[in-house]
Amino acid sequence: MRNLVVFMHISLDGFTARADGAMNWIKVSDEIFEYANARTQAADTALYGRKTFEMMDAYWPTAGNKPNASKHDIEHSTWYNKTLKYVVSETAAQQDTDKIKFISGDIKAQVLDLKKQDGCEIIMFGSPGLARFLMKEGLIDEFWLFVNPIVLGAGIPLFPNTEIKLRLEKSNAFPDGVMGLHYIKE
Repeated sequence: MRNLVVFMHISLDGFTARADGAMNWIKVSDEIFEYANARTQAADTALYGRKTFEMMDAYWPTAGNKPNASKHDIEHSTWYNKTLKYVVSETAAQQDTDKIKFISGDIKAQVLDLKKQDGCEIIMFGSPGLARFLMKEGLIDEFWLFVNPIVLGAGIPLFPNTEIKLRLEKSNAFPDGVMGLHYIKE
């Protein structure tokens, strides 16, 4: 069975965004991009909630083609364009393509079926509401968290009111104070 991996920036107090959705507090650097790119290459499938997908799809398909595209933009745009994307949505205009498939209805059953398919890891960027639902259903296998050195005090939480036992697999301290933590569900 394929692993479902949550890949998320969070504040020290566990929020993925401010209450208004702002994420301007997230620190990114070339070192984080290199670290993230190596991890992203282990996945051939991406899972998104509708809002995160719309944000990603508005940028990544052409990001690598821009005249002053960064190395990260080129690498992630290439990965994004070749990767099969599943979008969980009850409201999006559900027009599947060869690289984009929509999931609605019994989300738990469909994600479980997706995990049973042949392939590499399934990576989920952002989508904290979907992540909380999938955690409650026991479907998340790994967490790649980038803990930013900020306490927001309020906002959009990552973790549900559910106990999840984890084992730290790897940690990495970045020069800007961000901690990369790789946890595996026990």
